[in-house]
Amino acid sequence: MKPCAAVSSILLLAACLSGCGYALVGRASNIPEDIREVYIHPFENRTQRSQVEQEVTRSIAEEMVNRQRFSVVGGVEESDAELIGAVTAFGVTPVTFDETGRATEYEISITAQVSFKRKGSDELIWSNDRYVFRESYPIDPDSPDYFDRENEAIREAAERFAESMVADLLEGF
Repeated sequence: MKPCAAVSSILLLAACLSGCGYALVGRASNIPEDIREVYIHPFENRTQRSQVEQEVTRSIAEEMVNRQRFSVVGGVEESDAELIGAVTAFGVTPVTFDETGRATEYEISITAQVSFKRKGSDELIWSNDRYVFRESYPIDPDSPDYFDRENEAIREAAERFAESMVADLLEGF
C-alpha cells in the first residue's frame, strides 16, 4: 500500500469510528448545572445496627467531593440542593463455610431510601425509595480479629455504596 493510501485509510477509519456512537460512560448528568452546593442531611437509621447510617452519610459526602461536581456545605441555607436519606435495612449473612461449619465469607447488604431535591422546594431531581447494595467479604475464621471484622466491612461497603449511589444520581439511573 502506498504511504498516501495508508494515511487516507487510517483517516477514513478514524472518521468512521468517531461517528459510531462511542462515548465515555459517566459524562452525562441529569443534575441541572446551577446546582453546585449540596447539603447532606445526616441519614436516619431505621435498622437495629448502630452507626451504619453514619458511615453511609460520611461516605456519600466524601464521594460527592471526590467527583468534583459538588461542594458539600454545612447547612441547608448555604445549599442549592439537599440530599435526604435513611438506611432502611441492614444485614450480614454468612454465605460460605469451612469444613467445621464456621463462616468464611459473609454478604453485607444495605438498603436506603434517598432523595435529592432542590433546596426549599418539593422538586425531586433524583430519588430511589429502595436503593439496595450488596457485597461479599471473606474472613479467616482462624484470625484473631474474626469477630471484629464487621465494622471494617461496614465501612468498606458504605464507601462502595456511596460510589454506586452517587454515580446513579449523577447519571440519572
